Amino acid sequence: MFEQAFKNIDDILHKDAGSSSELDYTEQTSWLLFLKYLDALEQDRAMESELEGRPYTFILEDAFRWEHWAAPKTADGRMDHHKAMSGDDLRDFVNIRLFPYLSGFKRRATGSNTIEYKIGEIFSEIKNKIQSGYNLREIVEIIDGLRFRSQTEKHELSHLYEAKIKNMGNAGRNGGEYYTPRPLIRAIVQVVAPKVGEKIYDGAVGSAGFLCEAFDYLKAQPGLTTGDMQTLQERTFYGKEKKSLAYVIAIMNMILHGIDAPNIVHTNTLAENLMDIQPKDRVDVVLANPPFGGKERKEVQQNFPIKTGETAFLFLQHFIRMLKAGGRAGVVIKNTFLSNTDNASVSLRKLLLEDCNLHTVLDLP
Repeated sequence: MFEQAFKNIDDILHKDAGSSSELDYTEQTSWLLFLKYLDALEQDRAMESELEGRPYTFILEDAFRWEHWAAPKTADGRMDHHKAMSGDDLRDFVNIRLFPYLSGFKRRATGSNTIEYKIGEIFSEIKNKIQSGYNLREIVEIIDGLRFRSQTEKHELSHLYEAKIKNMGNAGRNGGEYYTPRPLIRAIVQVVAPKVGEKIYDGAVGSAGFLCEAFDYLKAQPGLTTGDMQTLQERTFYGKEKKSLAYVIAIMNMILHGIDAPNIVHTNTLAENLMDIQPKDRVDVVLANPPFGGKERKEVQQNFPIKTGETAFLFLQHFIRMLKAGGRAGVVIKNTFLSNTDNASVSLRKLLLEDCNLHTVLDLP
């Protein structure tokens, strides 16, 4: 069901003037999926509150809830085409009313770890690129037909979403920013072997593949209590991402894997001075694939003891600093790091050998 739905959405976006690449297709599918997910989450919370005899306050005002603007229904549960907007009316509602309202949550939220703040962040960073309101209506109706309330449905949808990310990675010039091969991620997670109660961090989060895989790994551990599951939801996974699209995709990917309010911050990790990282900020586990080949400005390099324009080498210093004593890291880095003779590479190798307990260097074909 999901696979055909995604294919149909891509076909519609392909003929729309506003979307021209696999990156656009994933971005536009993501914001609509997020709002559909949010509606399902709110319905579940409202039902839970009703069973417990307490009132529930919806996050979104009535006019902006999925069931009002996207999928109004008749008494028998079918789409009410008399009430459902389409064409210019729908496009204008989304662009002029919906997105400004949703982006305002960033300002109104009580804290950055709330789902309200995430709503504001996402809709501040992306825009609706679907130019035809008729195309948008078609896509909305396909997404409305998707169900991801059960764990099985979420599991299937998360796999397909990852397949979309992989396609996007293959299509884009900077595809590596979004996608690390899943067998590699799985192997690294198994070797690093995170435990429930540990803080796990990725400062170059991309599409959150490492954090999602670590969540799946920990969720499968035997004997987990309700408290353990709450720890995994709220106090385990942390990430940072500079790029807007990757940030949105990371949030959506984690949500589809079952983390309701991901602790992902939209920021440039390398803009933080290494000396400002305090013991309270440190983590037990780092899992990451920082971008290769990037070049950082001089003012960013000033934040690091070993100065280099190579983005990945700055990230490596950041990750070492972020680890608690006895912490563990699995990091993907380009293999020229082992053979380069420039000062930064030599100094970094020395740092790894003298200050860290270097366990394994695995050379991949």
